[in-house]
Amino acid sequence: MSLEEYGAQALTAAQAAGAEEAEAYLSRSRSFVVEVADGKVETLHQSTETGLGLRVFRRGCLGFAFTTDLSPGGLRAAAETAVANAAATASDPFNRLPGFTPAEPLDLVDPVLRDLSTEAKIDTAMAIERAARAFDRRVTRVEKATYTDGDHAVAILNTRGVRAGYSGTSVSGSITVVAEAGGSAETGWSYLFSHRRAGVDPEAIGREAAEKAVQLLGARTIGTKRVALIFDPLVAAEFLETIGPALSADAVQKGKSLFADKVGEKVASPLVQVVDDGRLVEGAGAAPVDDEGVPTGRTVLIRDGVLQGFLHNTYTAAKGGTSSTGNGIRASFRGTPEVRPSNLYLAAGKAPREQLIAEVSEGFYVTAVMGMHTVNPISGDFSVGAAGLWIEHGRLARPVRGVAIAGNLLDLLSGVEAVGDDLRFLGSAGSPSLRIAPVTVSGE
Repeated sequence: MSLEEYGAQALTAAQAAGAEEAEAYLSRSRSFVVEVADGKVETLHQSTETGLGLRVFRRGCLGFAFTTDLSPGGLRAAAETAVANAAATASDPFNRLPGFTPAEPLDLVDPVLRDLSTEAKIDTAMAIERAARAFDRRVTRVEKATYTDGDHAVAILNTRGVRAGYSGTSVSGSITVVAEAGGSAETGWSYLFSHRRAGVDPEAIGREAAEKAVQLLGARTIGTKRVALIFDPLVAAEFLETIGPALSADAVQKGKSLFADKVGEKVASPLVQVVDDGRLVEGAGAAPVDDEGVPTGRTVLIRDGVLQGFLHNTYTAAKGGTSSTGNGIRASFRGTPEVRPSNLYLAAGKAPREQLIAEVSEGFYVTAVMGMHTVNPISGDFSVGAAGLWIEHGRLARPVRGVAIAGNLLDLLSGVEAVGDDLRFLGSAGSPSLRIAPVTVSGE
């Protein structure tokens, strides 16, 4: 049977078990992973999984259960468990399901990926490694080169008329390499994602990782200085990713957001435009509907540095007296939809990265940061290790590591003084190069 047919059976079972309203979320996914090193396959793994997440409401109480058993007995057991769980939770007037709103489809399927042989996938991973080694003889070791692809199908049905579903494919490549010279050893990493095979260039992945490792050879620390920073796009995307949870209405309503009570206020440089767009196919989070069946769309969160609003799912929208932005997203069928960004990005400017560098008399071009997990999402305070290239008189002069940059995310956003034209996504977070007004770089 189709996912939709299983979902309809689950709704019937939920109502028979006593649910007043119910929602069935079903997914079927396949993933393939190959890792190679030194021209040999080290890991080859393929998996498939199909499952159901069932939400029910009874007297304002929410119950949830999940199962991978889609037999009539399995669906009945999940329904009975969900209804029993609802009896153990408190009533909440904002517990509700969305009604049906039609959504425009997105083309997220690449038939080439579905027909690609295992040998071709292994060859792609090998090509990533070859490109890295060919870049420079100082690349002495490949920790691993990885090729991953998959396809998925989703169906969402509820008792308020939602009938939504879509399919998609994905592919990614990554590599971590080590370069050595003169007693110095440095690591470089690169990653590309796309919904289509043509969007992942193995040679580009290998070259970028090798270049990052080689350019840091001989890196040393510096004395503490206050200088302009330029963030590489992937570093900027990492910072934006840490900001994402604070733009969730759920965090705001719980008093856990640094943006709380700031709608309509200036929170960033006028050059900063932050957008979440679930229909942007360049990002990993693209989908025509969110995981509640609400159509996705483009939500401007920060315009010209001014906070416009927050991301919502159906629950937070009801609580806030507004509409869902289509950001009810699940980690899998095993969980309920939380408020999360889909494709969160800082919009590109018009300046080439070379211009951002050329306009700096002394500064730090940051190509890697360490310790982003320590950023405080409520206060916005951060202190992270960093590595990159020192800028002198508008040129990249020498490699630097063993330094730290610290500050506050709001100050960082307010300090953006130039935005590059090179928007790039790291999964579902994206940013171009950014030049930040002087920040203290702590060294020896």
